[in-house]
Amino acid sequence: MFPPHYFDRIDTNDDEEFYEQPRMVVHIDNAAIAAATKLYREYLPPGGAILDLMSSWRSHLPEDVTFRRVVGLGMNQAELRENVQLSEYVCRNLNTHPQLPFADQEFDGGVLTVSVQYLTRPLEVFAELGRVLRSGAPFLTVFSNRMFPTKAVAVWRALDDAGHAKLVASYYQASGGFDPPELLDRSPRGRDADPLFAVVARRTAEH
Repeated sequence: MFPPHYFDRIDTNDDEEFYEQPRMVVHIDNAAIAAATKLYREYLPPGGAILDLMSSWRSHLPEDVTFRRVVGLGMNQAELRENVQLSEYVCRNLNTHPQLPFADQEFDGGVLTVSVQYLTRPLEVFAELGRVLRSGAPFLTVFSNRMFPTKAVAVWRALDDAGHAKLVASYYQASGGFDPPELLDRSPRGRDADPLFAVVARRTAEH
């Protein structure tokens, strides 16, 4: 579906080297974080098992909602260990191992927050998401205009915000496991606030 060069990156060194140093910082501002949290409150089922894909030291999940289980999958163990919203975590580089180490239909919902631009094998990852999500489960891919440009894939760097949303929607569609996605602009008001966009789709119901 995509030419291989779409997923080329400026920095071709091992991701483990780049992410070895913990970064206890947020990558969007407080207004955008609040918008993401509001979005998660709207879509994620209370009491459910939630997958936080490409997780870090904060998940931005609503603190007033109780989830039965929150599993983080990320690159840096120190960051994941600091994330108080996770009940468990797994360290994995999805660009070398896109298979998710979870059972079929294990999760009731999931999020991928401001990191989709770093996936070099997104179609494989989204196909795996379709496998590990339960029927009807929502998965939210949230992004802004912020990135590490040397690690973002070429196609992401070449597109604007609207193009990013269409690109992410195509990942869901190509997987064959999701209902038609919603493309949302949840950017906070205010000229200086970081923009926030999301593509949301539900795992296709099994009949």
